[in-house]
Amino acid sequence: MAVCSFLEKMRVQYRPVFFNHGTETSRKAEKFLRDKYHDGLLVGKIKSGKSKSESYEEYWRKERYGFLKTLNAPVITAHHLDDCVETWVWGSLHGTPKMPEYFNGTVYRPFLLNKKVELENWAKRHDVEWIEDESNKDTNFQRNYIRHELMPKILKVNPGIHKVIKKKLLDKYSLQEK
Repeated sequence: MAVCSFLEKMRVQYRPVFFNHGTETSRKAEKFLRDKYHDGLLVGKIKSGKSKSESYEEYWRKERYGFLKTLNAPVITAHHLDDCVETWVWGSLHGTPKMPEYFNGTVYRPFLLNKKVELENWAKRHDVEWIEDESNKDTNFQRNYIRHELMPKILKVNPGIHKVIKKKLLDKYSLQEK
């Protein structure tokens, strides 16, 4: 919602897109967005079943990006620096450290250099409502375990981890900080 608000303030025309993961929170979020955007909202939904070998996180990501590819149009997401740090930690623990791509064909992630709190602060300053996904608290999901259990410990070991990852992003994409 912060990204939509930002685009509106910048007078950028866009069509809001939402992917319903088939969860209760997704159903609530879709209703929230339909009430706000009515027929202007484009919604994707799960198309196939989850295989036993993949986690729900993998399954939802595969389905979501499969849907986004069908749009044949640029898509802007709200991925942020905290996502990059968590993704890097997750990959590092599995021997493949990586970060979300700034651009991967049709998906742009222009907020990778911004912490999540910056997006939240934007939303608060501009009276933007949003919905918190309750599943983000469930530490049975690896991403959430990293976010809630490991990140506080990682920040004790390296309080500058966000700066480290931000520098990696700046170098990787030849970006300059403003």
